[in-house]
Amino acid sequence: MKVTAFIRKTAKKNDANALATVYFRLRDGKKDIKASSSLAINPNHWSPEKQGYKDRVALVSEDQKLNFNSEIREIVSLIIEFYTNEADSEWLSDIIAKYHYPKRFNTDEDVLAEKGVGLTSLFTEFLEKHKLSEVRKKNYRVVGRALQRYELYVRATKKGQKNFILYVDEITPDTLRDMWNFLENEHRYFELYPTIYDSIPEKRTPQPRGKNTMLDCFSRIRTFLYWCNANKKTLNKPFDDFPLEECTYGTPYYITIDERNKIYQTNLNRHLKLKIQRDIFVFQCMIGCRVGDLIKMTKGSVINGAIEYIPRKTKEGRPLTVRVPLNAIAMEIVERYADSGGDKLLPFISEQKYNIAIKRIFMAAGLKRMVTVINPTTREEEKRVLYEIASSHLARRTFVGNLYKKVKDPNLVGSLSGHKEGSKAFARYREIDDEIKKELVDLLN
Repeated sequence: MKVTAFIRKTAKKNDANALATVYFRLRDGKKDIKASSSLAINPNHWSPEKQGYKDRVALVSEDQKLNFNSEIREIVSLIIEFYTNEADSEWLSDIIAKYHYPKRFNTDEDVLAEKGVGLTSLFTEFLEKHKLSEVRKKNYRVVGRALQRYELYVRATKKGQKNFILYVDEITPDTLRDMWNFLENEHRYFELYPTIYDSIPEKRTPQPRGKNTMLDCFSRIRTFLYWCNANKKTLNKPFDDFPLEECTYGTPYYITIDERNKIYQTNLNRHLKLKIQRDIFVFQCMIGCRVGDLIKMTKGSVINGAIEYIPRKTKEGRPLTVRVPLNAIAMEIVERYADSGGDKLLPFISEQKYNIAIKRIFMAAGLKRMVTVINPTTREEEKRVLYEIASSHLARRTFVGNLYKKVKDPNLVGSLSGHKEGSKAFARYREIDDEIKKELVDLLN
């Protein structure tokens, strides 16, 4: 078996611009196959005997000659090393192409070794190793699934990206903008590309995402990338050139103590199931916990006339025990259901049914006050009837808002609501109304 390099083109003696492609020929018995390479040389510089540059060639550096001749020898060695009896012209072309363009022939393992682990795989590691509460992990998993769908979307819509993988080292501000476009319009892509959602489904059909929701998603992606930097998974920092603005919230709204009492005093004897959920809502207004914490409370959560619990948001990292003394109404509600079956503190139903019941309770109590809210999708102000937007979280805002009007000390109120000292979120629960402003100004008298 013999392998040689040759050219087929000639040139006039003084033609310094002519180029000839270098070919390789393999002969083994009756087998005689040829294939071109990406190497080229001026025909006047070619030596058939040396299969490379002539010894004396003007205007060509010694380094250029050595590199060219070395490449020919390396290709010849590869052909000899991998030669088999089944070799044909296509095989010879592939061997030469692998030498010139090795990345074209990379396996998935080669790509991973070169580019690192894909973003979605790192996201799984992040959730396993980063300290997060189960609630926050659940929220992060929603973002992780959205990123997986983004990969499938790129494969389905971008030319030449059928095998696209989102690598953390390759994310740029332009990538983030493209991801933003996808997440913002995912409710449309759900209909256009149903197979994506068959592969990575969600319990609910994708709905339009408002600006605050988008900013919340991307703040989680940013936190994940910061973790990648801190754990030496990447040096890439695409968010340096992709700043996130602050979320926009409307003026906090909540029900007054009089409205809360009106709800509690509403006659619901003909609707016993609704009456039970009404009592639970009023109890939540008295202790200010999140609905997720309310569901988990047991009869053992009441200790020496107070409710004690560790908010789910603080269980990881620095657990914070919240203790809220129970007033007369709260204690009355606890005692009313003391003999209810099981260890649950109150006969709670599902979160979804609870929120539906709260709207019906507000309607029954005649709470039709208009409030100004920010539409989460359009970010425009709109007027809504109170019973239309009532939910379990309104109980938490009612607790914080009414307490703040009494004591005006965010840290004191936060110790009862489970907010950390200096929490930015606390501002979303209380309103600095004219009454508070007047009291402050009066201090100057």
